Amino acid sequence: ELALAYSDGSKGGRPPFDPVLMFKILVIQTLNTLSDERTEYLINDRLSFMRFLGLGLSDRVPDAKTVWLFRERLTQAGAIERLFDRFDATLRNAGYLPMSGQILDATLVAAPKQRNTNAEKADLRAGRIPEDWQ
Repeated sequence: ELALAYSDGSKGGRPPFDPVLMFKILVIQTLNTLSDERTEYLINDRLSFMRFLGLGLSDRVPDAKTVWLFRERLTQAGAIERLFDRFDATLRNAGYLPMSGQILDATLVAAPKQRNTNAEKADLRAGRIPEDWQ
């Protein structure tokens, strides 16, 4: 909260979003490699994101500019790396391995073995049918 330097609200205006909510948005953004605009769209679109953030269907969602400003304030204060280091350490201590990136399908599929002899392969390349196949 010190790094964000929010005003005390004496001048009026809309109150800021909860810093924990905003940090959770940065976590979603980092794990899914999302732009600020895409993050705003997906928070509004996906119930799983809303549930993770603790938002209801009628709750306000921070716009892309708000997410950008939050990240910039943390970056300028030098706090963003420390926050993510603490977050990663908390996950590791709980037995989770924090990672980001893409999920790839690494399913092994059995493929038929090639049983043609070299002579049969040569015949096929030449456009002939091997003798044993007739």
